Amino acid sequence: MKQFIVGIVLISLIMMSSCSVKETQTPGATDANNEVTPVESGLVKSDLAMETLPQADAEQLAELAEGNTAFASAFYALLHENEGNIIFSPFSISLALSMAMAGAETTTEEVMMNALQMTLPEEEVYPAFNALILALEESENAEVNEMEGSEFTLNIANSLWGQAGFELKTQFLDTLARYFGAGMYTVDFEHAPEAARVAVNEWVADETEDKIKDLIPEGAVNELTRLILANAIYFNGSWMYPFTENATSQEDFTLLDGSEMTVDMMKMSGTGLSYLEGEGFQAVSLPYLSPDFSMLVLLPDEGQFTAFESILDADNLLAIIGQMQFNQVALQMPKFDFEMATNANDVLAELGMGEIFDPDAADFSGITEEDQLYVTSVLHKATITVDESGTEAAAATAVIMGIKSAMPEEPISLIIDRPFLFLIRHEPTGTILFMGRVVEP
Repeated sequence: MKQFIVGIVLISLIMMSSCSVKETQTPGATDANNEVTPVESGLVKSDLAMETLPQADAEQLAELAEGNTAFASAFYALLHENEGNIIFSPFSISLALSMAMAGAETTTEEVMMNALQMTLPEEEVYPAFNALILALEESENAEVNEMEGSEFTLNIANSLWGQAGFELKTQFLDTLARYFGAGMYTVDFEHAPEAARVAVNEWVADETEDKIKDLIPEGAVNELTRLILANAIYFNGSWMYPFTENATSQEDFTLLDGSEMTVDMMKMSGTGLSYLEGEGFQAVSLPYLSPDFSMLVLLPDEGQFTAFESILDADNLLAIIGQMQFNQVALQMPKFDFEMATNANDVLAELGMGEIFDPDAADFSGITEEDQLYVTSVLHKATITVDESGTEAAAATAVIMGIKSAMPEEPISLIIDRPFLFLIRHEPTGTILFMGRVVEP
């Protein structure tokens, strides 16, 4: 039985110096065939280890998660103007930008805080992110009843890639090491930018089990690049309640324009799931093998997709989640598999973060005093694959049996045969790891 790979995502920030470039070139950067020679990079780490005990309380963690939800909704509201399927990780984007924010000063820090919808004081943001990472890891490591063929993996990795000899402030490096577990690799952007780009992309591929390749395209790194901050999140989870094996069949799926396509429709008989039928939509939550994580599926009524999507802000989303109750649900849902690459500059600028892209206004003096840095690109890529995969877990079956007696004898029928939205959430903190929509499976 195939493993169920939910999604992988990475965001990279590239900061460039406005200083002039030395004309000397490092011998061996390219060979006679103009092919890249692998770069030798060293790992520069702070003397401080990552905190292993939360330095933020539950209230601060909840406030950070609320801000993440608000940011997710605002970011999605600008993305959904595009056509097609959507997949992104608001958690990854806000985490990576927060690493950059650790070196932001004056108004640059203010616009980043506001755009990321963060209401905590700046000095509390980083301990709160550390507490969130620890909470996610704790849920990932929680004991679950795994059967043969099932799997649950969550990997979060952070790194910096800095120009050799380019001096960064100790406090900045300490903050990223202590709260994000990020060390810095030294590379030579100035003389071998292509080799450095390849090195970063290889790190990305390694951290995402080769699911994300060539994140940084040719030309995105050049001799003026001084620093890259990167975050990768890899999520591979089997369903707690898998779809019925061999029950998948070819069914019709209605597209936004009213036309139809044939899809592989998975089927699940009456199962105890969190469910809500609201005004103009239905919602169902599918737990993973680690029950702290779930996929929330939102299905607008026929002809109401655009209207529903336009009003799905943070308050409405939280209200939906708060009203869901356990019911027996007979679910039909299409398999889907797609990826999305985004240069997030324009979206972040519309959210009020435009100053970070302005070489005359950006203030990242908390990173270095050698040169004035500004952000040239925020690159984001995500992929998601959803299928029937997973095997029965004895404990999960017992839970289902335990709650069925309190449910109606006839299960609610939910057929997802038209465009829908989805979120992958960490239930204990309310953090949205991934968010998107499927308009064409």
